[in-house]
Amino acid sequence: QVRFVESGGGLVQPGGSLTLSCTASGFDFEYYVMDWYHQAPGQEREEVARIVQGGDRTWYPAPVKGRFTISRDDSKNMLFLRMTNLKPEDTGTYYCNSPRPAGQEYPWGRGTRVTVLS
Repeated sequence: QVRFVESGGGLVQPGGSLTLSCTASGFDFEYYVMDWYHQAPGQEREEVARIVQGGDRTWYPAPVKGRFTISRDDSKNMLFLRMTNLKPEDTGTYYCNSPRPAGQEYPWGRGTRVTVLS
């Protein structure tokens, strides 16, 4: 059974930093592309970082590029998101998952909540 458990969220001042962690289980983690997603209050979930198998390539959308860093530890089936220079618009719940074809999606975890004071 595929499962994701996110942790590391919290309350932080603007300009602060946090590192989120995700522990994955139930699939061969090292062979999968992994993503972090952000869901702001009342908004749709959106991708904020991607890392390929092996970790040698990453992608970020413009709003977080240069501030967020995704990494992985395949020996521990873990995914990380280092977030720096946090802004109030980064507030929300963060989830990890692997992009899958329609109809084969993995279940979402509970996420971890980040609040950047404004």
